[in-house]
Amino acid sequence: MRYPYAAAGGLLPGAAIEPIPTHPHPRWYRGAIVRGGRKGFCAVPHRARGVPRRAPRASALAAAGCALLVAGCGSGTRQDAGEPAGTFAMQVLHASFPAAQSIARQTRFVLPVRNTGTRTVPNVAVTIDSFDYTSNYPELAADKRPVWVIERGPGAIASPPVETDQVSPPGGGQTAYVNTWALGALAPGATRTFIWRVVPVKAGTYTVHSTVAAGLAGKAKARLSSGGPVQGQFAVDIAPAPKLTHVNPNTGRVEVGQYPATP
Repeated sequence: MRYPYAAAGGLLPGAAIEPIPTHPHPRWYRGAIVRGGRKGFCAVPHRARGVPRRAPRASALAAAGCALLVAGCGSGTRQDAGEPAGTFAMQVLHASFPAAQSIARQTRFVLPVRNTGTRTVPNVAVTIDSFDYTSNYPELAADKRPVWVIERGPGAIASPPVETDQVSPPGGGQTAYVNTWALGALAPGATRTFIWRVVPVKAGTYTVHSTVAAGLAGKAKARLSSGGPVQGQFAVDIAPAPKLTHVNPNTGRVEVGQYPATP
């Protein structure tokens, strides 16, 4: 172990039906949507021939509605607007993850994080980039495959459980990032413990990397007192089968090895 720290309706009376222009190319996806045009748009129907122009008030209302539609299509505030920029002194205390593990036997990855600075950390977060591996098997819908299945992530489970949270491993620390968990603000001198309950499903030797952050948007950064990043790693060996165990009838305890055969 090493851990250094468009408008609806029918045709108007008297309106003429114009033929739809055709193109020799059979594909329909063309124009601004392919060339990277604006995401915000407003569909305003063309005025039919012989129909008088609408009153100025109606035109103004239509223009205002179009402006609202464009404003609602991706022109909101930045997601990181509320996160303060700067560095925050933090460190990991006594992280643990068993170096010897075996298939199908649940274990825990424990990562206590302390705020060693004088300012409140906006949102303490941890990123784990080694719970899965990249498979080279052809024609996979997704090339990420688990080394450890997460039975439960950091954070309390909602009570009653939230349906959308049950699709992913339970735990209130989930974020929009698949490999990052956050547990909220952290006061100076306080410690927040991240715990993952995982089950190994692929034998082999792996190195698990973890990185601590002070926020999710990248503006608030976690740093050690020495100025380095707050990160670490564990070397783990996963055996292909769990160790043989038995229950000792004399003590009621689970012991390693096969129970001695009786004569």
